[in-house]
Amino acid sequence: MALTDVEILFVEDDPIFRGVVTDFLQAQGARVQQACNGNEGIVLFSHAIFDIVIADLSMPGLDGLSMLKQMQDINPAIPAIVISGNDVMSDVVEALRIGASDYLIKPIADLLIIEQAIVQALMTASTPMNVSGQSHLQEMNELSYQELTDNVFLLEQNAQAAKSVQQQLFPASHVYYPKADINYSLFKNNDVSAYFIDSTMVGEDHLIMYMAHFSPEDNSAAFGCVLLRSFINQKLKLFRNGLSNTLIEPDNMLAYLNDRMVKSGLHINTDIIYVCIDLSQYRLLIGQSGKGLRCYLRNGNDLTPLALPESAPLGCSLWGKPSMHIRTLLRDEQICIGTHLHEHKQQLLENRFTGLVYQSDIKAGGFIQLACR
Repeated sequence: MALTDVEILFVEDDPIFRGVVTDFLQAQGARVQQACNGNEGIVLFSHAIFDIVIADLSMPGLDGLSMLKQMQDINPAIPAIVISGNDVMSDVVEALRIGASDYLIKPIADLLIIEQAIVQALMTASTPMNVSGQSHLQEMNELSYQELTDNVFLLEQNAQAAKSVQQQLFPASHVYYPKADINYSLFKNNDVSAYFIDSTMVGEDHLIMYMAHFSPEDNSAAFGCVLLRSFINQKLKLFRNGLSNTLIEPDNMLAYLNDRMVKSGLHINTDIIYVCIDLSQYRLLIGQSGKGLRCYLRNGNDLTPLALPESAPLGCSLWGKPSMHIRTLLRDEQICIGTHLHEHKQQLLENRFTGLVYQSDIKAGGFIQLACR
């Protein structure tokens, strides 16, 4: 059977739903331990070894998010799938940020979606499975994205929901790492920004940052941010567990992101510049897909654009390979990504880093800067 001998911890406060799902998973061959709240889930997680955790986010007492954060401290290698209602999308975003592999939205019309999500999460996390499970992976289709499509529709119809979801993903305008600083400004003239930025430390020596532009420029861009952040979180989790270096290899990372975007079936195209810097040597690896963004070297008040040929955006079925650039960041240089508009470049040179702002009298876009210390 599909889930033979897979050890599952299922944390859900609704006894009827918990029982139905448990019966289904056991019928597929899984071994399921149940918890009715977050505290009980932590106790079980601390005293047994599981292949995967499935958790409702909305529970009394210790909620699903707080429980997952504690589980990450205990054993970050165990993948998790979260289950939520449409009205708590902000919790879904936070769950993805702390490392959840996937999420499902209630009501779940077809329990097969849960099985598919489990298989996909285990496969992504490289969790060992038995021979029966491995052979079944070859027969299973990719994870159904009906749930994702439903939520894109929700965000397209509800501008306030899309705005709320996206705002929770943007970092502060100034982020200070042990050896580098990240600063940015993004301007939007609608509720939802078609642009997104992010950065994170990867291990002790590497830092990544990226800027993305989504098309179409509508509420679905908010969901594009969720997807992008989720996919990057998956590779970050694999890196931290010693299972993959893709996150610090821009060419392979962009190929992975394109594959996931295409398979999502959501028809969101993404221009992106993705930078990885080895802070021990100040060596830059820069990858670009699409043509809507520019990468600059900054020295004082001089901005020098890097020569990166145009390539197809992420999400394109005819995507070939990204444009790549490798160089060493010299003393007093900064690496910047931004839109090419004059007013944006001028604000960058004036060090006007304001984070995400609504400004009706300036065109949408912005910039992000990495400065080493």
